[in-house]
Amino acid sequence: MPKNVVISGGTSGMGRATALERLGRGDTVTVIGSSPSTLPPHPNLHALQADLSSVAEVERVVTHLSEHYDAIDALALFANRPMPRRRQTPDGLEYTFALYYLSRHLLSHRLAPLLDAAPHPVIVNVAGVGTTAGRIHWDDPQLTRGYGQVRAQLQAGRANDLLGVDFAARSSSKARYVLYHPGFTRSGVDNHPSPMVRASLRLLGRLFARPVAASASPIVEWIDHPPTTPLTAVDRGKELDLSLKTLDLDDAARLAAYTEKLLSDIGG
Repeated sequence: MPKNVVISGGTSGMGRATALERLGRGDTVTVIGSSPSTLPPHPNLHALQADLSSVAEVERVVTHLSEHYDAIDALALFANRPMPRRRQTPDGLEYTFALYYLSRHLLSHRLAPLLDAAPHPVIVNVAGVGTTAGRIHWDDPQLTRGYGQVRAQLQAGRANDLLGVDFAARSSSKARYVLYHPGFTRSGVDNHPSPMVRASLRLLGRLFARPVAASASPIVEWIDHPPTTPLTAVDRGKELDLSLKTLDLDDAARLAAYTEKLLSDIGG
């Protein structure tokens, strides 16, 4: 039976590959991206241009989807863009935290009613589960001191781990949550702002990275066959023990409380 699939960061890389594969299976696919979609025209393809680092923009997307769909079978979360220098969003948030983590928090929770209207809904959050480097900087989550691109990416990756833990533990949604680390993939190597870094990534990608289609393949299959448990964590093909220290339930609750306070403060 055809599915209704929503993909954030769906205009390039693995998001694009997932969209094309699901369109080929007869699904209705909505891709959300900061740039206009360059996917081939298709009657079942819908594109939404939005800056998901903005809380208001995420809410606009949620409103649009709620007005146009009665149910969503799958939500796939890819949106991310590394920033070499600290950038602040109009909401006053550090950009990586806002795009890579907060947009995924909002989409997961705000779209839960539409997901629950589907028979077997699934959320796939593509980040770095299984990686133990990095942490939540509880004393300065917005990285106002000592910002670094890698530091910001690792923090947001760990935040996404905790998002999945908290959603599965405390949300009343029936959606299955999958945390997925595909490993180094030939995806996004052209997005870095530095020409030198882009050239290095392209070379490394040709030598060592997995093909985009191979990394996207498990996501495509989870949409048809969601896991049976509330939370699943997969690192490069290996299902992880949920007792991993980066999946700590208390830390997940602490991040959720911080996030809700943050959203309250900015009126989101």
